Amino acid sequence: MEEDFYKARLLKNNIQTIIPTLSQRDAVHRIIYDELCLGIINPDSKKIYLDIIQDLYQQGAEGIVLGCTEIPLLIQQKDTHVPLYDTTCLHAEYVRIFHCKMFE
Repeated sequence: MEEDFYKARLLKNNIQTIIPTLSQRDAVHRIIYDELCLGIINPDSKKIYLDIIQDLYQQGAEGIVLGCTEIPLLIQQKDTHVPLYDTTCLHAEYVRIFHCKMFE
């Protein structure tokens, strides 16, 4: 989250980023690798994610990037009023549109 992979691209479009605190990032990482990657869906972990989303929203975030393929296993748009951006779906949609235009 601290790297420029997303931040630099977003900034080019005048979108500033807010990242979770170090302890929140540690929780996100732990939940992804110790639970979601193993197929474990834990309601307590969902609450942690929703609390992090709410905290970011209260800091001024207008949307949340779900930048890991496993996160949507735990969190969906119906779980929060804060707009979520699932990068896996966005990438697939981009490829679908680009692929279709290539063959027009």
